[in-house]
Amino acid sequence: MAIGLEYFGRVMARLAHLKETQQEAIEAAAALCADRIAQGGLVFLFGSGHSRILCEEMTPRQGGFVGFYALVEQALSNHFAIVGPNGLRGPLYLENYEGYAEQLLKNIRFGPNDAFIVISTSGVRPLIVEMALGAQRRGMPVVAILSRAHSTRSKAGHRSGKTLADVADIVLDNQCPPGDCIMEIKGLEWRTGPISTITGAMLINMLRVETAERLLARDIKPEILPSHQFVGNTSAEKQLERFYEAYRKSLAHLFI
Repeated sequence: MAIGLEYFGRVMARLAHLKETQQEAIEAAAALCADRIAQGGLVFLFGSGHSRILCEEMTPRQGGFVGFYALVEQALSNHFAIVGPNGLRGPLYLENYEGYAEQLLKNIRFGPNDAFIVISTSGVRPLIVEMALGAQRRGMPVVAILSRAHSTRSKAGHRSGKTLADVADIVLDNQCPPGDCIMEIKGLEWRTGPISTITGAMLINMLRVETAERLLARDIKPEILPSHQFVGNTSAEKQLERFYEAYRKSLAHLFI
């Protein structure tokens, strides 16, 4: 079998296991998100490094809707140069620096109906645990997206000795093995073929559609971000403007 097809098969097996094991947690998370959005709250998403991708998979994204807010800190995510300015060493250092997450949280005026989703495959770095604890101190429930296999086999980096799995109210397991990658290739010392983006995106989108259905059940129609690639489609253009306006209004409590 071509190794690419072997990777495909292994990923599909993980997704199948995700389907069998995570639905209850997804439904609990969706119920929480729908309840908070219905009350005018925001569901914040935070992830550093590669986990930022899943924040932006939720919003802004075609098919996304008002109520979710990607809390993106560029110092922790803008490292595509790898070396030199905006390199990788800085963000990796900041992830281990206790006190930094609290400073980020102080930048925002959270409301009584807000909630938090924290994304980290390992779930052990101080930044991530501190972000979850800081959100909870502010009265926000925390949903975690992580790998239980990685988290339980890794030493906690936070001074409390706790991991994200220990402190989150709801945990969604992305089914990743320790280290994320699933392919061992002869001649390579380290594995390749990461899967957290694939399984994480599946969890995010399952959560999205479950939340939308629950909002509709409460007679609340989510304001969807449409595809804006249909040039000349006035219906899509009007919906895009409705989305912008609804999103603007959803942020009001952050500034008043």
